Amino acid sequence: MKYEKFKSHIRLKPVQILALGFAFVIFIGACLLSLPISSAAGVSTNFLDSLFTSTSAVCVTGLVTLDTGTYWSLFGQVIIMLLIEIGGLGFMSFATLIFLLLGKKITLKERLVMQEAMNSFSLQGIVKMARYILGFTFSVQAVGALLLSTQFIPDFGFKKGLFYGVFHSISGFCNAGFDLMGNFNSVTAYSGNAVVILTLSALIVIGGLGFCVWIEVYNYRMNRKLSLNSKIVLLMTAILIVGGTILMYLFEMKNPATLYGRPASEQFLSATFAAISPRTAGFNSIPLADMTLAGKFLTIVLMFIGGSSGSTAGGLKVTTTGILIIAVISVIKGREDAEIFKKRLPKELVYKAFAIFAISLILVISVTMVLSIVESQASLEYLLFEATSAYGTVGLTLGLTQQLGVVGKIIISLTMYAGRVGPMTLALALGKRGSRSVAIKYPEDKIMVG
Repeated sequence: MKYEKFKSHIRLKPVQILALGFAFVIFIGACLLSLPISSAAGVSTNFLDSLFTSTSAVCVTGLVTLDTGTYWSLFGQVIIMLLIEIGGLGFMSFATLIFLLLGKKITLKERLVMQEAMNSFSLQGIVKMARYILGFTFSVQAVGALLLSTQFIPDFGFKKGLFYGVFHSISGFCNAGFDLMGNFNSVTAYSGNAVVILTLSALIVIGGLGFCVWIEVYNYRMNRKLSLNSKIVLLMTAILIVGGTILMYLFEMKNPATLYGRPASEQFLSATFAAISPRTAGFNSIPLADMTLAGKFLTIVLMFIGGSSGSTAGGLKVTTTGILIIAVISVIKGREDAEIFKKRLPKELVYKAFAIFAISLILVISVTMVLSIVESQASLEYLLFEATSAYGTVGLTLGLTQQLGVVGKIIISLTMYAGRVGPMTLALALGKRGSRSVAIKYPEDKIMVG
């Protein structure tokens, strides 16, 4: 009786299960990475660095204090790859896969957690969606690995090249940004290789659009219909890619350290990749520290926006950004409601979008301020870039990550975790409250704005 009473008191909500689940996977990953077998030198790794790497992998960020390609052994790299896959798809998707393989029945509570993890509007067909997500993911990653392997095998040999293809395909699709090239160089050596750059770009975009959007795109030929959510995701993604590419080219075209002097095709590839990767993959084909100030600031903006809700990407999300823009345009036009595509957005949704934006902005500013105290040797430019990259689970850095002290590593680890779990949890928590009816309404009054 006492056990049942205790069990009833510690009953967790789905959002709490998600948060604790991510934390548990991070801890297990850190323990495995700290083992001697995980390092190339066969020595135990400092637990803080192991925890930082595990957090970065599970939160699909890509920030690393130890070079992934040279420090870790094959065992360690496989562990990191698995952590990226689990973090990108969500541990509930893998739990569902195990349940299906074992023939175990998925309970209502587990379905509710899956609904929260996938950011789905409905509980109906949630298991079927999980099957689709797993099948779609493994299929896309297999094609990506095959294409990348055609370029890596001639350079590294069959076994190593094939493994590199699989690793970078998973890292690209999950928007993680981990690479095995060594010396923190990312894919700069392949900046002129169209197959590598375009394959990684496609993987990043596909993973960042979200599974619900791809279901609707796939079924569009039959029903000729897209939801408002998918329309905004596709529109915002296209605007950010095209606009980001043009701006990045204009900002870097005269910079000899990045684009100037390269062939036109390589300039186009690098500018496009520099616009796609910050949302939120973390690969780079040009040296970030050598970019112009305008290019760095554009990268910060793209990192903050991120990808789509319900995808492998992080950040504020393109849907949230879209809602904010629609609301601002509606106010400027003097309209009472936020409207787009002949649809009206609920006021509660607009309030949530502004709340998430405000809290995300406060988080980035707060982390930057704290880092400015504990990492006082770094410039504001580097600190803001690092904080935004951690929040957006991007993984790009100007070189500050490897110089972080103990406190700095802890702060960035917590920021990566908050970026992966926090905004989603906040949105879901606000959604729960939004469904409650308010019995008392206070008298309306006005204050001055602007």
